[in-house]
Formats: sequence, C-alpha cells, structure tokens
Amino acid sequence: MTAELVRGQNHPLPDTRLELRVSAGHPVVAGATLADERGHVPGAEWIVHPGAPVRPGVEVPGQAAAEHRIAVDLAALPETVHRLSLLLALPPGVTGPARFGTAAAPFVSVADPAGAAVATYTITGLDRESAVVALELYRRQGAWKVRAVGQGYEGGLADLLADQGAPAAADLAATVLGAVVPPADLPAPSPLVPETSPADSATTTISYTHPSRRETPRAAAPGPAPVAAPGAVPPPPPGPPAEGAESRPAPVAGDAGGWTMDERLYNQVWGMFEDLARSVAAYRSARDFADHRLDRAIDQVLADPGARVGGAGDAARAAARATHEELMGRAQEVLDRDLAQLAAESEVVEPALPVAYARWDNPVWHAYRSPEEPPMAVRLGDLHLPERSGLRIPFLVRLPLERGLWIDSGPGRTSAAGLLDGAELRRLALDSAVAHTARLLAAHPADALTVHVIDPAGGGAAAFAPLVETGVLAAPPARGAAGVTDVLAQLTERVDLLQMAVRGDAAEDLPPGFDTSRRLLVVHDFPHGFDDRAVTRLRYLADEGPSVGVHLLMVADRADAAAYGPVLDPLWRSLLRLTPVPDDHLADPWVGHAWTYEPPTVPPGSAVLWQVLGQVAEARRRDLS
Repeated sequence: MTAELVRGQNHPLPDTRLELRVSAGHPVVAGATLADERGHVPGAEWIVHPGAPVRPGVEVPGQAAAEHRIAVDLAALPETVHRLSLLLALPPGVTGPARFGTAAAPFVSVADPAGAAVATYTITGLDRESAVVALELYRRQGAWKVRAVGQGYEGGLADLLADQGAPAAADLAATVLGAVVPPADLPAPSPLVPETSPADSATTTISYTHPSRRETPRAAAPGPAPVAAPGAVPPPPPGPPAEGAESRPAPVAGDAGGWTMDERLYNQVWGMFEDLARSVAAYRSARDFADHRLDRAIDQVLADPGARVGGAGDAARAAARATHEELMGRAQEVLDRDLAQLAAESEVVEPALPVAYARWDNPVWHAYRSPEEPPMAVRLGDLHLPERSGLRIPFLVRLPLERGLWIDSGPGRTSAAGLLDGAELRRLALDSAVAHTARLLAAHPADALTVHVIDPAGGGAAAFAPLVETGVLAAPPARGAAGVTDVLAQLTERVDLLQMAVRGDAAEDLPPGFDTSRRLLVVHDFPHGFDDRAVTRLRYLADEGPSVGVHLLMVADRADAAAYGPVLDPLWRSLLRLTPVPDDHLADPWVGHAWTYEPPTVPPGSAVLWQVLGQVAEARRRDLS
C-alpha cells in the first residue's frame, strides 16, 4: 500500500535499499545532505550533489533535469549519519522558472527494491522559494522512516544549507550549483540505476559499497504519478497499514545516538519532541484538507440550481459528509498510531532518566548524590499538545544556560491562571523559581555553581527558606536598595574581569584565588529597590553574563516595570519566559506549534527538595574540609 503523505507526516520504510524519484515538470537540481544525530551537516563531505554525486550509501544525478532517480542504501551510510534530506533547487542559467511558486508542484516518491512506491508526496504551498527540502529519511529506534518536509527557502540553496548547520553555506551552494551539467550536455546514464525504456521488463541495481553483494533483479519502476497543478490541495493521509504490514520495534531507553547514556537519552527525548510535533502537524493538515474538501463539495452542490433541492442534492451532500467523516477517521487513526508508539516510548524513557532530566516525583532523586561533572542538560518542566495532553515531553535545556530565565508572576492567559489572584500567582512563581534553583544546584558539582539572591523587600523569605536554611547560598538574600547595588556591582565586576581574561587569553592574570565557578543570580520583586543604574547593570548581566558563566533567574511581573517603557524590552526578550501555571507560550523549532508548558512542581508534602539541597550543602562541606 502506497502512503500519500502530507507535510510533516512520517511513514516506516520496509527496506534499506531505496530509490527516490522526483518529477518536477521543469529542470531542477537534486541532491542530498547527510546529518548527524542533531540534524547538523558538519561539512562539504556530507553533501551529495552533481559535483560529488557519489557518497557511501547514496548517488545523485550529475545534471539538472525534470525527472530524477536517486539510489539510496541506508545500510551503507556511515554510522554517524542519522538523517538524509532530499534537496531540490532551481538551477541557474537554465530556461525555466525562477521560483517554485510559478511552476507545477514537484512530486517525489520513495520506491522499494522491487520498484513499488512506498510513499509519495506532492510539495504544495511553495511561492518565492528557489530551494526546498522535499523529504528526509531518518533513523528512529533502530529503524528508518521517511518524513514529508516541503520546507522551502526564498534565499535559495545557501539559506537551506545554512539552516542545516553547514559551514560556509554560501560557498557550498555556489559549488553545488556551479557543478550542474546543462541539459544539453547530459552524460551517459549512471551504472547504479540504469536508464530504462517502457519496453524493459526488469533492470539491475548494482551495490557500490559492498562489492561482494550479488546483483538483485528488480521489476521495472512505474512511471511518475501525475504532477499536481499549482495551488492544488495536498492529498489526504494514508489509512493505517494492513495488519502485519508494519513491525514496530519495542521502545528502548537510550537508543538514540551519543557517547554517553545521558547524551543518548537527551537525543531520544528531542527525537520524541520532533516526532510528536510533526505527527500532530500532519494530523492538522489532513483535518484541514478534509474540511476544505467538504466545503468545496457543498459549494459545488449549491452552485448547481438543479441540485440544490431534491434527492440528488441531498445525496450529494450526504456523500460529501460521508467522505469527510472517512478522511477524518483515517487521519485520527494515523495520529492514534503515532501517539500510541510515542506513549509506549515515553513509558520506557521516563523511568530511565537521570536526576537532571527527571521529574521531582521520580524515585531516582532519593538516591541523589552531588555529581562529579555537570550533565549536558536540565529539565525545566514538561510540554504537551491538546491532541494528547497526557503525553508529556520533558522540556530539556542545554547547560550551561545560553540565556537567563524569567518566571512570569503576572496574570496569565490561560483559564488556570485566571482562577488565581495576583498574590497566589506571585507565590507560585517564587516557589517555581526556588525549584528551578534547586535543580540547577543539583545538576552541578558541589563547588561549580554559586547562588546569589536579591529580595529587596524581604517578601520571599518563606519561599527562600530551603535555600537559606540548608546553607547553599553564597550569602543571605540581599535586602533594600543598598543590597541590590552591592550584589549587582560584584557580579558586574566579575563579568568584566572574566571577559577581559577571555578576550586576552590571559586567565593567569586573574586575581590570586579568584573563584571561577559559575554564578546564578535570583532576582525577586523586580523593579523594587532598583534605581536606573541598577537596571542598567541588570541588563548588562543578562546580555553579557552567560558567556562567562553568570546567569540570571528573574521572578517578575512585566507590568510592574511598565514605567521604564521600551527601554526594558531587550531585557525581556533576552530571557526564556516560563510560567508558574500551565501556559501555551512555547513553540517548537520544527513546526511552530504552541506547546503548553507545565512547570516542575514538587509533590505536595514531599521533602525531596530539602533532601536534595541538604545533599548539595553536605557535599560542599566535604569539599572544604
């Protein structure tokens, strides 16, 4: 059964030897990029293009053409390759469209070794783009899948390669396009995929990586499917696979790429994050298609005066609604299949997470001991989508933090926030900030993170009690304007010294005994106690501090600082906004869904936070003794 994919939808691949087919109706350049487990293209040798058409596991044509066939052997790809992206670009100096939006929509398909189409995708919705990522083949839980991407780039191939992390993307793009052979000078057919005529009944594919592998007879490939007209509605999603057609491997924790288990789990969580984003995007696209098709069918009935009333009109409307229900049901079945797989994976992965990635209710915290090295990331909460609110994706943020954190204590946009008054929201925000601080302390070795607290009016005394009483703070919380000024001056001077040492490559010139551990400044009740100079220093710390190990965690209501006007806009934009109650304000980097963020909460009545902070304090005392 051939899967007709919509943008974002994925489909399992039955074999590692495949043929990617392109039918564009006008000359295009076809190529491929190979990416690591993070989706990055490390260098030119990871790009397969007309100037370098053969790499282990993949061969592309050496010319621009309206139709292409690209041979892929996933088993022959280097182990470091986790993703292969099929690229299409409009060639320079060739008669044809300058952008994809003025031509027929490209059609791509994936065929198995027997020549049967496994999945197809019509790339609709393009406009001013001159390069596009059509499909990607990616490794997931030891198996390979294909995903319909259809991501276009108005800036052309240079922007596409830059988006995939390729170095010197503009130069690489020029090399790729400069190597294209004009259509009048087409070379002889590649021996990898022999050219066939309609009369041919079979062809032979030759393995170019394993010389000892025998040639495999293969049925002649069918011709390309019809190309959709510009602006055509994408095809509906496929139904569920036939029983026994797909064998899904049992989920295993830590089966992603990486040198350590922590790195593999981190990459696996982000893989789940991406899969859920794209599965829901495919479902929403299919749902919109079904609604559009129903509206169009009803409009056609209403446009025919003879069919508006009577049995014929009723039958046409009933048929349209039945088709709509069928399409919606098929889309839901595909989504349910993907969600069930992700839910099963989550049930395996969640208990295996290390303390830095685990929820506060995970039993792993009971055996917590201060680590010798900081982890690569820390969990700052959970994310979910409305299609399956029970499926939570850990929100993991890399360490060291690249930007500060802002716990928004202002009125939220959700119903959960609307049920709480301002005082309760502020209390929850401060409790959330303390939980984040404890987690950051727990993630670092005992002497690697020093915490400073600014609480000008002393309103956070109760919430800060776990930090104060366990002795994990560098000093008691700073009070009043004088305390604010003193802490900010110390940290500003620290940033200045470290920046000069880094820029001058002169770490030995730092003052004797200078403590190079990281700093975390927790600010409560901003802007109370802050004068203009203090605000300037705070902005400086937010902008320059992370690069030299000084990080900011603010608990604030933006409305309280409205008197400063737009001068503080850069400050708010530089911080990662988090909320003390669920709120749908975070977007993923692949599709841009609005994800509901849920803060990490300590279970009611649990002493786990105090126990963890006590372990941190005890480890520090041992280091000093």
